[in-house]
Amino acid sequence: MAQSKHDAIERNVFLMIVLTLLAVSVGGLVEIVPLFFQKSTTTAVDDKGNALDVKPYDALRLAGRDIYIREGCYNCHSQMIRPFRSETERYGHYSVAGEFIYDHPFQWGSKRTGPDLARVGARYTDEWQRVHLLNPRDVVPESNMPAFPWLDRPLQAADIGARMKALRLVGVPYTDSEIAEAPAAVAGKTELDAVVAYLQGLGLALRNVR
Repeated sequence: MAQSKHDAIERNVFLMIVLTLLAVSVGGLVEIVPLFFQKSTTTAVDDKGNALDVKPYDALRLAGRDIYIREGCYNCHSQMIRPFRSETERYGHYSVAGEFIYDHPFQWGSKRTGPDLARVGARYTDEWQRVHLLNPRDVVPESNMPAFPWLDRPLQAADIGARMKALRLVGVPYTDSEIAEAPAAVAGKTELDAVVAYLQGLGLALRNVR
């Protein structure tokens, strides 16, 4: 029996790899490229097209976000509320792409050992957040979150201006004055201050919308 073309492809490893990469590339382009031209994913608007008050992270919050990533907080906390009643009743309005236009990278995820943090901003006081980070069980006795006592140390962010310049290259609209003032904005702060500032600003654009 003559060998079919399909069999010939499956038996030729090199050809199979090339065709697989081609199929994935075309599929990726078809799905991803249109998003760069879709207003809801490139501008600060909600799912109805209304403008959102979303601003780039200031210097302290940006430093806090870097520490959040460094400590692996995303491994247990997502920042993406799905459009299901079980989630919106607990966390608030579901997440929309326009809220994250200045996130590089965004912290969506799907792993939740701890609660979602998309709307945690202003939900607790600064002091509560500090105590919770230093020893979670002081405020939530049943918590299995690890303590982060080492965050109470001076913030090393001499390169904060350079980070902001790098983000400006990918579209974050930092001004020259914001970049120039960044070192002074983080001077004398601790890593704990920075993380708390980051957390307290999360999700405020749609915080009170249901």
